[in-house]
Amino acid sequence: MQAFHTRGAVLATFDDPNLVSHAGLVPVLRLAQDAGLGEVADRVVRLGESKGANAGAKIGSIVAGMAAGADSIDDLDVIRHGALPALFGGIRAPSTLGTFLRHFSYGHVAQLEALSGQLLARLRQRCPDLLPGIDQLAFVDIDAKITEVYGPGKEGAAFGYTRKRGLNFLIVTLSTPLSAPVVLATRLRGGNADSRRNAASLLTRALRLARQVGATGTLIVRGDSGFFSAQIITAIRAAGARFSITTRHSPALDTAIAAIAHDAWTPITYPRAIYDDDTDQWVSAAEIAETTYTAFTNVTQNPGRATTARLLVRRVRIGTDTTTQGELFPVYRYHAVFTDSTFELPTAEAQHRDHAIIEQVLADLNDSALAHFPSGRFAANAAWLCLAALTHNLLRAAGTLASTAHARARTTTLRRQLISVAARISRSARRLTLHLPRDWPWQAAWHGLFTATHTAA
Repeated sequence: MQAFHTRGAVLATFDDPNLVSHAGLVPVLRLAQDAGLGEVADRVVRLGESKGANAGAKIGSIVAGMAAGADSIDDLDVIRHGALPALFGGIRAPSTLGTFLRHFSYGHVAQLEALSGQLLARLRQRCPDLLPGIDQLAFVDIDAKITEVYGPGKEGAAFGYTRKRGLNFLIVTLSTPLSAPVVLATRLRGGNADSRRNAASLLTRALRLARQVGATGTLIVRGDSGFFSAQIITAIRAAGARFSITTRHSPALDTAIAAIAHDAWTPITYPRAIYDDDTDQWVSAAEIAETTYTAFTNVTQNPGRATTARLLVRRVRIGTDTTTQGELFPVYRYHAVFTDSTFELPTAEAQHRDHAIIEQVLADLNDSALAHFPSGRFAANAAWLCLAALTHNLLRAAGTLASTAHARARTTTLRRQLISVAARISRSARRLTLHLPRDWPWQAAWHGLFTATHTAA
């Protein structure tokens, strides 16, 4: 590919008031309006007359900027260029939005969390294909993530297990075997927070929301070993859900695994090879078995919380060793999961491995609004985190309206193919027309989203 013009034959000037660079914001924000984002925000988020007036317009402006890819307060200015003010009313400047976020307290963040939950429920009603099969089987995944920060003055910033200064947050997602995950709940914590801190209460709230959204069937909570605790499992059971949590290694666990009979192991093959960082090798096959295990038997630390359930064990051969007698025997690495799932062993073990789907959400957020925490104030960053999750859910819903392919696409893909498309605006007979690029590869999906959000019910 090369330019056909000679040097100096092309000029560039930023002077067209009828152009926009993110025409996909039109159907996305129409979807947000239909779900009641502004109306619910004005009713739920109350910072006071002088500080939080017009909360709906300000939150809508932040969500629009995040949907366009903004990862800082200054980047929110992306929604004020060209003809966008003619398409949307109430756009606020980044300085106004920054001041708005800095007025948040942790109690106001709770109001924002309530807004996010209500919006997800409304998006589920508006977009029936957002979580297909949720009334039969759904998965709630929990994970913790540290985002590095570079200002030592940021409230809550500390050195955690990554040995980098950062802020730690919990995230809980909801998915089905047929859908991409949406975010149920988030919680910002100090950079040196333990994974289990506040996890039980956050899961209780998230599971309540999952039921409200439509998860009336089997609901399984999945997590890694950082969430293997009696308090968390007790909270999951109290909410009427099942658990599938990676166990922490202990002498009692090793004894239970060693007691599994040699002929009880069943070979399995992974559809795609998995890279094991600990052994520095690709793994495409393993063996699985199960036994019964009682956890949390220490009555001093966990009074009355002893739990007996299934222990699913996966072992991977990592090499061979030779004894002094010259006998050759295999060496295995064991991975155990504590669960009360009722599914058969191969299915339950595969379902737990799919917990990795939450990494897709973390990657999506890291590629957009959560590339940074933009404020020096802890509560402002907590509000930013909550709004990033809300925006993620909005884009997930928009993808389901666009096409089958976009229903499970990464939000980075949705942004590139559906939102970041240029358009020129023309006016005729009191109607605005968006003129988009001819032969745009994803024009059918774009029109599908636009039609779904602009056709009268």
